[in-house]
Amino acid sequence: MTTLSERISQSAFDGSRLRVVLLLDLQEGAQNQFLEAYEHLRNQVASVPGHISDQLCQSIENPSQWLITSEWESAPPFLAWVNSEEHVTTVQPLHNCVRDTRSLRFSVLRETGRSFTETPEQLKSRLQAAPRVGDGVVRHALTFTVKPGSEKKVAKILAGYTSPAARVDESTRLRRTSLFMHGNRVVRAIEVQGDLLAGLRHVARQPEVRAVEEAINPYLEQDRDLEDPDSARMFFTRAALPAVHHVAGDGRDPAELSRHALFYPAKEGCGMALARLLAKQDEAAAENSDSPIASSTIFQRDDVVVRLVDVSGRLDAKPALALGVSGPRKAATLARLLAVGGDGMPTTQKEVSRFLADSEMDLITDRTASPES
Repeated sequence: MTTLSERISQSAFDGSRLRVVLLLDLQEGAQNQFLEAYEHLRNQVASVPGHISDQLCQSIENPSQWLITSEWESAPPFLAWVNSEEHVTTVQPLHNCVRDTRSLRFSVLRETGRSFTETPEQLKSRLQAAPRVGDGVVRHALTFTVKPGSEKKVAKILAGYTSPAARVDESTRLRRTSLFMHGNRVVRAIEVQGDLLAGLRHVARQPEVRAVEEAINPYLEQDRDLEDPDSARMFFTRAALPAVHHVAGDGRDPAELSRHALFYPAKEGCGMALARLLAKQDEAAAENSDSPIASSTIFQRDDVVVRLVDVSGRLDAKPALALGVSGPRKAATLARLLAVGGDGMPTTQKEVSRFLADSEMDLITDRTASPES
């Protein structure tokens, strides 16, 4: 059994309070426009369930540098807000004011001072119980849909590009890129050691990657113009599929594992609940030394849920465990959250196996950077 101290675990579902930090570098002369846009944003976010407070700060050393911090009861309500179409529209005016932004998210582990003693008791209990164990890798994904009938052409384009250089800078490297399709939906999962934003920008600048992005443009269901910064930003903002949970067990040899992705179409408004169910299942599986699942990452945005698993042996050897529904009534619970199949599936072993096969995404390419000498 893997002990808690050994297990890699990163999660948005531990119930702890969340502190969000947004660093901004303003354009010259844009302060008044920025303050007007911030007031509108502040009024909007104040009414969002789960929001506690926010602050706007200006650097005492460089007046063009600003900081927005906000506190939330937990991560899920913040993620629901920041990934919503309402948020995308609300923050659009801010983009015209800033040269650069950086968003950081932290769960609250310890707190002291008068503000803490005056905090309501139900919020005091929402401190992170213990430090999490990480592996220095940040996981992120992008998802978008292509026009029906173009799937084979898009898969061929996405499989054929030359991998960009893994080294980004002294502290950041691209570790792995895994690309899958399910019907006309594309999911690109990225692992970066170091700074995720630096890694994403590095990839976006590579000529071979830009050529691929231009080649698939005619097949996208959502139009975009990569030469227009606003168009590109809006596309990739909507395409972002953040990792909400990751757990890895006993550090098995990666060479012995195969990577799979499973697509779970949630009912409207049920995406977060579905992701939470799968996260609990994967935490339990990580404690089982006989589990074929070495690691699991759950990505979720709105009602799109994707689960990436590294497995020893065949994926269908233990179908319920692979699907994330091992245990009494878990399959029925999953069925109630899904947008397909109704309440009657998957429940039997045969139905679970069939749904596992239907949920598995097609692997287009899986590229792992070689270790640095």
